[in-house]
Amino acid sequence: MNDTFLNAFASDRAKDAIVRTAHASGTDTSDIEALAQGLGADDLELVVLFLSPTKEMDGLLQEARRVFAPVPVVGCTTAGELAEAGYSDGGIVTIGLPRSHFRTQSVLIPDLDVFDPQTVIDTIIRNRNEMTVEQPDWGSEFAFLLVDGLSRREDELTSQLSLGLGSVPLFGGSAGDGNEFEQTFVLHGGRAYSNAAVLIQVRTLCPIKVFKTDHLTPTDVRMVVTGADPARRIVHEINAEPAARELARVLGKDPEQLTTFTFAAHPVVVRIGDQHHVRAIRQVAENDELVFFSAIDEGVVLTLAEPEHMVTHLEREMAQLSADTPPDTILACDCMLRRVEAEQKQMSGDLSRILAENRVFGFSTYGEQINSMHVNQTLTGVAIYPPEQSEGETGI
Repeated sequence: MNDTFLNAFASDRAKDAIVRTAHASGTDTSDIEALAQGLGADDLELVVLFLSPTKEMDGLLQEARRVFAPVPVVGCTTAGELAEAGYSDGGIVTIGLPRSHFRTQSVLIPDLDVFDPQTVIDTIIRNRNEMTVEQPDWGSEFAFLLVDGLSRREDELTSQLSLGLGSVPLFGGSAGDGNEFEQTFVLHGGRAYSNAAVLIQVRTLCPIKVFKTDHLTPTDVRMVVTGADPARRIVHEINAEPAARELARVLGKDPEQLTTFTFAAHPVVVRIGDQHHVRAIRQVAENDELVFFSAIDEGVVLTLAEPEHMVTHLEREMAQLSADTPPDTILACDCMLRRVEAEQKQMSGDLSRILAENRVFGFSTYGEQINSMHVNQTLTGVAIYPPEQSEGETGI
């Protein structure tokens, strides 16, 4: 483990920081003990792990369960981490929520194919009532969702969970597997689960703001999905032509050169109500089909979007979150396509600086959630403010 990396970060934190964070640059089992020391685990309510995919995951989870006990440990695998210096890869980011400011309940959904939505909704309502009884004077609540990023169940799941959450704002991220897209996991109780989700319900003394942002502006260029397999998130045809070839024509590119960067740099959005939401493309499949990261269906109108300068946009969004007082910490889910775009445009360093300056911690995702929706190519999160400095607000 890189002890210097961890210790340098720990010394940079203010002594009165509310949310505890620690980062290991590797994924050795021995890192867990040092991470626990960095968090100061004696008074924690919950520990969240954002873990780079590793063959040693079972050993890491068992060690985390042992070291942090009796504190619950939840988390997920990532497509990259957001650590003390911004973008990071190949390590473990840990978040510790102290009991002095937080109460939490976690709901494991171990199999997204067979779970009973009403049972989960009943559990959510019961958890919320119990936390309210325990801390009736704490005024802020939010929910944090971690879900298998290859399950293709995020859209349905967020819609169902919103029925139990009511006015409580939700944000979340889809677990990643680096750039492999083979198997992703959510973490709960010392075990890793695929095709599963963990919902973390939080009640806090701290003012909070749940947010979603992206740097994309819709253009006048529109296309219609004329052939699709919604269950597999695959589009066969756009404008009655093979999907990948038609998209390439619209973009003025060679169909053989459509890459992840192409999709990140030229996203498509759909209009829902008065807002546009990204429907990110994951890859080109057989027969010029396009595989999407989120729900897609025949008849959907896709609008080409153009990106704003990522650094300018993120600086503005962070400034708005700090308009009255800087957050103690921002817990965030950042789409991996944003990182791909940043790397290709050589903006990763500047974006990392902004993330670090604003104490943004979390992970790079295969998709994001906000309230009842699953979205792509966005940054979602919760800004957590010191209670003694700001009245704050809940919601978006």
